[in-house]
Order: sequence, then C-alpha cells, then structure tokens
Amino acid sequence: MGCVRSEQIKRLARELIEKYPNKFSADYEANKRALAEIAIIPSNKIRNQIAGYISHLRKIEQKQVQKQVAVITAPPMAA
Repeated sequence: MGCVRSEQIKRLARELIEKYPNKFSADYEANKRALAEIAIIPSNKIRNQIAGYISHLRKIEQKQVQKQVAVITAPPMAA
C-alpha cells in the first residue's frame, strides 16, 4: 500500500487549486515551480507532497472530463 497524505496537505492543495485554478496542471514539476512562486512553504518535503497531490487531483479531473466527452460523443445503442 502507498503512503497516506495528511489532511493538512489535502486541505492546502484544495485551497490553492481553488484560489489559483489556472496555475496548476497534471505535471508534477510544473506544480512544484508554481508553488515556489505562489506560497512560502517551509520545507521541500511538504512542497513536494502538495505538488504531488495537486497533480493527482488534476489527473482525476482530466479522466472525468474524458469520460463525459466519451459519453456525449458515443453513438446511440440500437435496441
């Protein structure tokens, strides 16, 4: 099993996405750079955890959008 993220990391990541929705993407490295510009984070470990969770959330959003598009563009099934 993988590591469990703390509620503090999750809360900070969600708040940052809500406040700066266009700054973050599914790319982990880009999110690390964006965090360095936006917030003062005391340790690299916490910054990396937040960037990783933001990437995780953005990937989930992308998959949901792809599913919605697939449902909309799918041909109707013949009965």
